[in-house]
Amino acid sequence: MEIKVDDAALIEYIETLKARSINMYPAMREIAGHMSDAIEKNFEAEGRPRWQSLAETTIRQREKQGYWPGRILQQTGQLVASITQKVTPNYAMVGTNKVYAAIQHLGGNAGRGGKVNIPARPYLTLERPEIENMKNTLLKYITMR
Repeated sequence: MEIKVDDAALIEYIETLKARSINMYPAMREIAGHMSDAIEKNFEAEGRPRWQSLAETTIRQREKQGYWPGRILQQTGQLVASITQKVTPNYAMVGTNKVYAAIQHLGGNAGRGGKVNIPARPYLTLERPEIENMKNTLLKYITMR
């Protein structure tokens, strides 16, 4: 699963850094940090906008297993703990290697015969303030020279 930030100014700033042959690794490392912070906020707030609540059957199942009350998408904490960063001089990426991550993010049918409908609970998202922080980071590196 790949999620791209499609912001014209952000892309322009990256291209400016490339054209000036500026070492972009430090900027990309900061950008990855902004993205990781945003994802952490998404889990903390249980979505921005807020995710659909759990089904009553899921809540009852979690109660029996000792996981409720609890937080959506954080029954064991493995998904949020699996979020990692990959940084190169040319890009910053944040994601997870969990097999079930995509269906939690995008929603869809799961379970035996696809009988369970899991609502989308997008956690790999950025809000406007995070995108602005990323732009400001790039501007800082552009104006350093």
